[in-house]
Amino acid sequence: MPIVPDVPAHGGNQDDDRGAARLGGPLFRDDTPQAQPQPHRAAPQEPEPMPPDAPQPAPQKKSAGRDLGAAIGVGLGLGAVIVASLFVVKAVFVGVIAVAVVVGLWELTTRLQERKGIKAPLVPLAVGGAAMVVAGYVRGPDGAWVAMALTALAVLVWRMTETPEGYLKDVTAGLFAAFYVPFLATFVALMLTADDGPWRVLVFLLLTVVSDTGAYAVGWRFGRRKLAPRISPGKTREGLLGAIAFAMVAGALSMQFLIDGGTWWQGLLLGLAVAASATLGDLGESMIKRDLGIKDMGTLLPGHGGIMDRLDSLLPTAPVVWLLLVAFVGAG
Repeated sequence: MPIVPDVPAHGGNQDDDRGAARLGGPLFRDDTPQAQPQPHRAAPQEPEPMPPDAPQPAPQKKSAGRDLGAAIGVGLGLGAVIVASLFVVKAVFVGVIAVAVVVGLWELTTRLQERKGIKAPLVPLAVGGAAMVVAGYVRGPDGAWVAMALTALAVLVWRMTETPEGYLKDVTAGLFAAFYVPFLATFVALMLTADDGPWRVLVFLLLTVVSDTGAYAVGWRFGRRKLAPRISPGKTREGLLGAIAFAMVAGALSMQFLIDGGTWWQGLLLGLAVAASATLGDLGESMIKRDLGIKDMGTLLPGHGGIMDRLDSLLPTAPVVWLLLVAFVGAG
């Protein structure tokens, strides 16, 4: 899922066409429209020509579909909180990740219950999700896996206290939520454990934001060919190329100047991978929201939607960046 999303070349929002299908033709296949006699109508008159000095209608401007002022303000505020906590005390930033995970889980489970009647157990997910992030930071990958397993077990047991009806779909949704939100977010905590952990996390955030911004800027200005019209009509192939170009340039600079032992060519590969994972993450949550029939996961962040609407690109990108950084410069 980024500060601002990619939007279509002629404005609008990626989910604006939800439910916009109109009925056309007969209501049933057996219905055959009968020709009806048309009443006599007078011939249309020619429109009067406009005087040469008449004011011309102003051309319509492209619109981003959101309050960009609020979106930029909230984005800058979030960025300030993240950077301050990241470089002051690592443990504080781990707390920021845990809070984002809990709020994201609340948004996801609430929408599932509202739109699909699926009751994924929030309490074990929230407790286990926060514990997963902390365990990953304190104990590394092994701690994250153990916390994930215990969270899954807690979801299964917690749901047993209710009626058997819907048990399978509820626990399945709970396991999906546990993997999708806290487990993927744990890789951010794993990045933080390195000696240069704050810089690794900063590069991860920077490349994801740059990728989304490049997709938005290029897609808004030059986008013509749809990337995945049935999932996210606002995304274009030109926007994807913009995301790749922006992310690769930012990756080369970041690896060369911000990561110890990194080189520019590693940054090119890192940027390419980030552009791909961020785009897939955005499309993945768009698929979820279309299935649920909603535009945003929440309303907590003005101009952005909910926390999950900002984590969509970050979550699947976190393990990709962690793995490539370990492969390029070691675990630190």
